[in-house]
Formats: sequence, structure tokens, C-alpha cells
Amino acid sequence: MKAIDPAEPGGPEVLRLVDRPVPRPGAGEVLIRVAAAGVNRPEVMQRQGKYPPPPGASSILGMELSGTIVAVGDDVEPFQIGQPVCALVTGGAYAEYAVAPFGQCLPVPEAVTMAEAAALPETLFTVWTNLFERAYAAEGDSVLVHGGTSGIGTMAITLGKLFGLKTIVTAGSDDKCAAARQLGATHAINYKTEDFVERVKAITGGRGVDIVLDMVGGDYVPRNLQCLAEDGRHVSIAVQRGASAEIPLFEMMRRRLTLTGSTLRPRSVAFKSLVAEEIVRTVWPFVESGQLKPVMDRSFPFAEAPAAHTRMEAGNHVGKIVLTME
Repeated sequence: MKAIDPAEPGGPEVLRLVDRPVPRPGAGEVLIRVAAAGVNRPEVMQRQGKYPPPPGASSILGMELSGTIVAVGDDVEPFQIGQPVCALVTGGAYAEYAVAPFGQCLPVPEAVTMAEAAALPETLFTVWTNLFERAYAAEGDSVLVHGGTSGIGTMAITLGKLFGLKTIVTAGSDDKCAAARQLGATHAINYKTEDFVERVKAITGGRGVDIVLDMVGGDYVPRNLQCLAEDGRHVSIAVQRGASAEIPLFEMMRRRLTLTGSTLRPRSVAFKSLVAEEIVRTVWPFVESGQLKPVMDRSFPFAEAPAAHTRMEAGNHVGKIVLTME
């Protein structure tokens, strides 16, 4: 099969098609003929040599995909062959065929295309586990989301609308802020021209937000804490501006703030399968009805993966970038 499996780190030009053996599904796994694969920032970091795959994961890039099951391993019923699915994987999605744990597969309904389905798993699993499970988001809560027009940001806006959250986002231009508001964000702040701490205080009448979903880290963290209401929850999911921060401990104690966070990729198949089951119960009905679709930026043919990574690195995209195999 054709796959993208860089032999060494580098720029987008290392994303060349190479020949690799078609993988075989093990127990509890399925082999998927890939229709499309989502492009995510961790894959850019892996290509750069900054984010190695977890032990045992495929060195082939790609953490989410859609396609058709063409073979099954032990403990998976043969009638699943032929089923269209999308899946979260630890690696291997940038290929014509990929293996996925069956528990991490979700059925693709008629309401979404295969390209749209490939853009769902990574952001949906991430936002659901962090915003709704770790931060206990509930109807009426207010949430500050950095990177409002990223894949994570647009998914947070979409889920926020469906579950009754008030979503405030930051973005790097007035055009992106307008796009975020059009998608359903209650407010959007241009962090390059406005102080997001002051704007959040003004928007909330000085109260602050219930939750901050942060993918920035570093010096943003103490500023994020200033945005939180009493009993607020801060959830870290990435550290683009640095992996350490200075925390005002007494302020955290006085206002009863909660600091938490998680990484998804290294978690066990058992954990991710439980998340998939919860998503099927709580979120997938919205996908089946067409009420939840990923915000799509651009699709690129598989062979144009370098252009897809270049677009992601430029930061001008709104929503998800995908590679299509056909």
C-alpha cells in the first residue's frame, strides 16, 4: 500500500508516498480501507521530530480516519466487513489501509461525507473528554476557548451550541473572530488587538467564566486563571507556548479553582473505547440527524500532504483539514 512514513524529521517536503505492507488486524481490531484522514497539529509536530508516537504505535502519520472495514481480527464479528466507519488511532491513518481497535470505531451515517467523518474523531474525543468529563460542563456554563477557529475550537463551539454552553473564543484576526461568531460562538476576542482577560471580565460583568479550555499553556495559564469565576475549572490540552507556568496558589485556594488536563493519544484502548461508547450515546444522535458536522477548511489529495501541512502551519485555516485517498 501507499503510505506516508517519513524516515527522518523535517519540513512538509518529507511527506512522500512510500510503499509499506498492508497491516493485519489483531484481536479486537479491524482493517480499514481508508477514504480520508484528518490532519492534526500533533502530526505536524511528529513530522518535525517533536512528538514521537507512543510505544507500539505505527510510525505512519495520522490519528484519525474514515473508510470501510475490509477485514476483522479475532473477537470482531465478520458481519462488520463492509461497514463504513471513522476511527481514532494512535498512528497509521496516512495510508491506503490502516488498523484500528474496533472499540474506537464509530459508524458513519448518511448525514456526513467520508471526508467529514474523518474530521470528527480526534477533536470530538478531545473536546468531549476534557470539556464535558474533566471540566463537568453543563447547560448554562460559560467557557473560554483559545484557538477558536482551530479544529478543537470549532468543535468546542459546535458542541457548546448543542449542549447549551456560552462560548467565548480567542482568535488571531478580525476575520477569524467573525467566522467564530458565525459558527455560533457567543463572543470572539482578537487576542492580537485586545487583552482577553479584560474582555472576558467585561463580557461576564466581572464574574468570569466557569471553564477555560486551553491549548496554549505557558504564560497564558496565570492569565487564564484571572478569567475564571469562583469554583472555575481550567483544562490544559496542549502547551504551544510552553510546558511550565507560574501559578498563584493562594489565589487558586481562595477562589476554589480546579486545574486539570489530559493527553489522549497515549491512553489505553479500553479508555478510548469507553469514550467512544459514551459519544455514541450522547453525541452521535446529533451526527446522525445532521445537526453536528465538523467545520471543514480544505481537503487535499493524499499525494498533496505537504500542502496540507503547510496550510496548517501557516495558521490561516478555519476548521479541519483532511487528506482524501480518491
